[in-house]
Amino acid sequence: MIVTLQSGASAESARAPRAAPLHSVHEIDRAELLQRFGAFLLAENVVDRMSLDRAGRAAQTTGDRLDTVLTKLGLVSEMDLVAALAKFLALGLVRPDEVPIEPVLPELVEAEFVRHNRVLPLQSTVGRLILGVTDPFNHDPVRALAFLTGLSVEMRLFTAADFDQVCGALYPIRSSHDATHVVVGVEANEADVQRLRDLASEAPIIRLVNQIIANAVEARASDIHIEPNVDQVLVRYRIDGVLRSVQVLAADLRPAITSRVKIMSKLDIAERRLPQDGRIKIAVRGIDIDFRVSTIPTAFGESVVLRVLDRNRVSLDFAELGFSDEHIATLHALLQQPNGIILVTGPTGSGKTTTLYTALKALNNTERKIFSVEDPIEYQMSGINQVQVQSEIGLTFPHALRSMLRQDPDIIMIGEIRDLETARIAIQASLTGHLVLSTLHTNNAASAITRLIDIGVENYLLASTLKGVIAQRLVRKLCRRCSCGHPQVSYWAESFERSVTQVRALGEPDVRQPQGCADCGQVGFSGRSTIAEMLVVDDECQSLILAKAADTAIERAARERGMQSMYEMGVRKVWRGETTIDEVLRATRMG
Repeated sequence: MIVTLQSGASAESARAPRAAPLHSVHEIDRAELLQRFGAFLLAENVVDRMSLDRAGRAAQTTGDRLDTVLTKLGLVSEMDLVAALAKFLALGLVRPDEVPIEPVLPELVEAEFVRHNRVLPLQSTVGRLILGVTDPFNHDPVRALAFLTGLSVEMRLFTAADFDQVCGALYPIRSSHDATHVVVGVEANEADVQRLRDLASEAPIIRLVNQIIANAVEARASDIHIEPNVDQVLVRYRIDGVLRSVQVLAADLRPAITSRVKIMSKLDIAERRLPQDGRIKIAVRGIDIDFRVSTIPTAFGESVVLRVLDRNRVSLDFAELGFSDEHIATLHALLQQPNGIILVTGPTGSGKTTTLYTALKALNNTERKIFSVEDPIEYQMSGINQVQVQSEIGLTFPHALRSMLRQDPDIIMIGEIRDLETARIAIQASLTGHLVLSTLHTNNAASAITRLIDIGVENYLLASTLKGVIAQRLVRKLCRRCSCGHPQVSYWAESFERSVTQVRALGEPDVRQPQGCADCGQVGFSGRSTIAEMLVVDDECQSLILAKAADTAIERAARERGMQSMYEMGVRKVWRGETTIDEVLRATRMG
């Protein structure tokens, strides 16, 4: 039986260094293959010379292949490498429409063979089997399937993350033990705890949990949700602020998966009646990533959420976050204040903490002493003294802040102002010459002022210390590869011109709509951008605060002096083709 290949490499790739056809790759010396593939990666600008040399040295030391080393070291993303490998070998990538909804040839191809060899039948037609593989150089399982089925095999390339996701859905792993007898809500005895440890230590469970985590990182997820139901365990990722179901697991895997996550995060696996919080730090695709773990008991078991804290993915740059040039200038002016309070407001998940970290990065130098008190510390920053709140031992926000003031700081960042005591200490710190940055949960900038007055802050103190308020939301950005022009661009342009001043100054409208492609996971969006409104506390605003004016009056006065709302800033991004009006309305809750 012969193994056929998909032909039709582009003329551009034909000019770049290429490998021999796959059926003869095994005849090529490893050093020659390394040299030719490396030359191809350089020609395609996938890696630079320094990264390639580093990977080459590591490959010679470990005996691993170049492609494996590149992803392990985090020098190339898995998706970029697989795309380059497909072009190099003139193979196709697995398309979403090629993924089956149920196993192909299950009577011939067993699940264990698929998992062990990482080859997955995609389609079976007359005389041909389309096979998804993660390693095109591993010929033995391909030839075995060709011999077993009597079909010629045409290969497609999977990323490891995509293969794990599809394989997990088509061939779910079931525990070798009957774990369903472990009852939630009763005190665990020693035998139960040991059984949970045994379950969590099984190789399939370890691989499954690692796969869930690695897939989430590869998909740029901000959270992993593992949710128990009556007859299944649902795995969902929050990507660009929206939850997506990615995997359904057998219900009897629930205790093993939960226990595995608890062991990794050093939580008590015997405690299943109370919520617990922990942290994990592991290397994923060669990059160290932190995870914040939360468990809470539900009717069908413990719900587990892992917050992905990937410092390498967060850009601490105001422009990269999506702030406009005018807002960046205002931010820098506020941050140059010698003292006072600057607040960032918005709901959970609106990017407040990232904005604060970006501000700290801009302020961080050897001439300043900076403290932060957080619950929890999300990203560790060099040069900043970060304090983790630990309420169980009495280290609360107020306690930590009082101690910080005795450390002679220049700048203090408070993770969140939650109560009157914290607010008063922040005001006292600003009155004594410190710049204080913090967050607050309010819907817009003006309501932050009335919120602080409502919790008991004296208005005259607030008027003399508050320097500015930034209210913000995150909107999904349209995928650059697949977004297309909106058919009603003229209608929207006229509508925006009526509702947003000076929008025409941005140039011709480029209103676009999502379409969906492989790069964005068929959703039409990739990444998020900030829309914000900035309230600078000037003399008129101080007068309104002293008069205890309503937030509507404060907002109206600020708008008259040029403040633009989050909606208006969002419309500007729609006009430039960065997002959609639906996204802006969703984020600002105007529709």
